[in-house]
Amino acid sequence: MKNTPDRTSSQLKRQRRLLPGKPLAIGDSSFSGLTMFFSMVMVGLLIAFLVVLAIDAWPAIKQFGIAFLWHTNWNPVTEKFGAAPAIFGTLLSSIIALIFAIPISFGAAIYLVEVAPAWIRGPVSLLIELLAAIPSVIIGLWGLYIMVPFVRDHIEKFLGKYLGSFPLFHPINGNIFGFDFLSAGLILAIMIIPIITAVSRDALKAVPSQQREAMLALGATKWEMINRAVLPYCRSSLVSAVILGLGRAMGETMAVLMVIGNSYNITASLFSPGSTIASKIASSFSEASGSELSSLIYLALILLGVTLIVNVAARVLVWRMTAVKTVRE
Repeated sequence: MKNTPDRTSSQLKRQRRLLPGKPLAIGDSSFSGLTMFFSMVMVGLLIAFLVVLAIDAWPAIKQFGIAFLWHTNWNPVTEKFGAAPAIFGTLLSSIIALIFAIPISFGAAIYLVEVAPAWIRGPVSLLIELLAAIPSVIIGLWGLYIMVPFVRDHIEKFLGKYLGSFPLFHPINGNIFGFDFLSAGLILAIMIIPIITAVSRDALKAVPSQQREAMLALGATKWEMINRAVLPYCRSSLVSAVILGLGRAMGETMAVLMVIGNSYNITASLFSPGSTIASKIASSFSEASGSELSSLIYLALILLGVTLIVNVAARVLVWRMTAVKTVRE
């Protein structure tokens, strides 16, 4: 009985250390400091990227200023450089990729979670994840030797023959070679489909089963249950999946470099060769020097800035959608 007060006192001291507002134990404080350090490392890397790129691109920034964004020339002889065709090609190829990738990815994710039998879900999910792990240079080689000839002979020639009067499908000088924006968009779609599908599948799986059961109990069909209960619940996660795929598409280099044709111009035709920011940097960096080198680094800074803007905009959109859903609930 004499030891009871001592035991009680030690238990109280132990409980006080766990109460909010009390000093954390050494292990907890070390863990908190270590994880904060890791978080600051990520922030520091981002800041370091921005600072280093800005310093190396400063000669071009000083020479061309903000007008670099809409100038269309890239002439190392006259040292006149502009980013407009590269920005245009990046946005156009990424938009084409999303047009093809979003319905395929969402459809595959919905099938795997809501429709497919159990025995097929695991193997197909594994294959999708393996497709995401294929190196881009291998996909680029496949696109160069398999996809481009097929697209040129069976898709572009058909579109050019029957829809060639439209600027979007107008052959350049009457010729269709297959190395163009459409091929670049298709190869990017193939590369981002596994990413969007995998993230969308996980988002759909996270929807509580009560959501589905409630809709089915009200007499809804399976499609009505998916459309009105499942998709609205994970809408913000689906948007995040699309933005993740968009970020991959905008920064992809080797596969696009192999199939886009590498012509520095702006045109309304999908059958025109072009360039993206990443492919322009990759194709010109080894031989660049002086103003051209700083201009290429300026392009890299623009790509990083565009990627950050897209991700921040997506995050704001997700926050707003989440807030609206919370208010409705």
